[in-house]
Amino acid sequence: MNLKFWESITVDDYINLGISIAIILIAVLFRKIFIKYVFYLFIRLTNNKKTEFLNTALKAFETPLRFLFVFLGIYIAMAYFPFINQKGELVSKFLSVSIIITITWWLCNLSSSSSYFFKKLGDTLNFEVDQILLPFLSKAVRFVIIAISLTIIAQEFGYDVSGFIAGLGLGGLAFALAAQEVIKNLFGGVVIITEKPFSIGDWIMTPSIEGTVEDINFRSTIIRTFEDSLVTIPNSTLSNEPITNWSQMNKRRISFDLRLTYDTTREELDRVLKSIESYLEQNEAIHPETIFVKFNEYGESSIDVMLYFFTKTTVWEEHLNVKEEVNFKILEILEQANVSIAYPARSVYMNEPKYGQEPFGDQD
Repeated sequence: MNLKFWESITVDDYINLGISIAIILIAVLFRKIFIKYVFYLFIRLTNNKKTEFLNTALKAFETPLRFLFVFLGIYIAMAYFPFINQKGELVSKFLSVSIIITITWWLCNLSSSSSYFFKKLGDTLNFEVDQILLPFLSKAVRFVIIAISLTIIAQEFGYDVSGFIAGLGLGGLAFALAAQEVIKNLFGGVVIITEKPFSIGDWIMTPSIEGTVEDINFRSTIIRTFEDSLVTIPNSTLSNEPITNWSQMNKRRISFDLRLTYDTTREELDRVLKSIESYLEQNEAIHPETIFVKFNEYGESSIDVMLYFFTKTTVWEEHLNVKEEVNFKILEILEQANVSIAYPARSVYMNEPKYGQEPFGDQD
């Protein structure tokens, strides 16, 4: 059969094959020339605020346009290609499918998370489109665009899309039961997006995880822990947990007990309390709104002084530096007041044994 096939090829077939290849090469060459000179000229002409919309649309169309030239070249070359039935259904549908793919590609580029159109949408509707909402909306819009495009392509090839949708309706209950967790996670993601308890890059803590938010998608939220591992948490789980967003705090707390020995006099204790409180009030790194230095209670082996205040910085390293500086200053104040820090101790008192009694009771 292979021998008969090669014997059936004529000189005209070779000529048409050469023409087909030449058409494709010309289309690729013309694509480069058109993009380099004509298309970039349009981009430069529309590079101003008045035509920003058009400029964005043209930039989004650049890559699809490159492939459209190749699609057109292949379509024209098919008319000369000797081994393809030019009247076949594949050839007749190729151009329309190519155009649909190009338009779909263009619309997907327009709906990217960094798109000019999403920013304009936020300005028009007067709401903040943050870095969580943008990728979420972008993925949703792209999903709809691709789904519609696939439906149109299926109709081009004669498939009954309405029957397929009706079949989905009949099996909708079974699908819903099977996809319960997926639906829960989807709605959990919607709750996170709308309530915005955190944003990408925030440091959050929940009963199950603590770390920095790296991404949020339809199903889950990705968090990088402080051990530098990535943890993926389903949105349904995260949306039902209490979430502490440490990145949103305006000040950072320092709270501890200073334990002094019981031989500290009232005058020494009062002087220490006033000195520490005065130092904290004058320290520019300490938030002045809430400062407590109080004689709190009598401990088992110490006089307990409560210190409760906040640093202005929320950056952990800077917060630790301020805390260290305060600790050194407290040591200095205690040394100047000749007051010592207590350590856990217990006194044991032993009575003298009565006359005629063994020290530890009767012994055999």
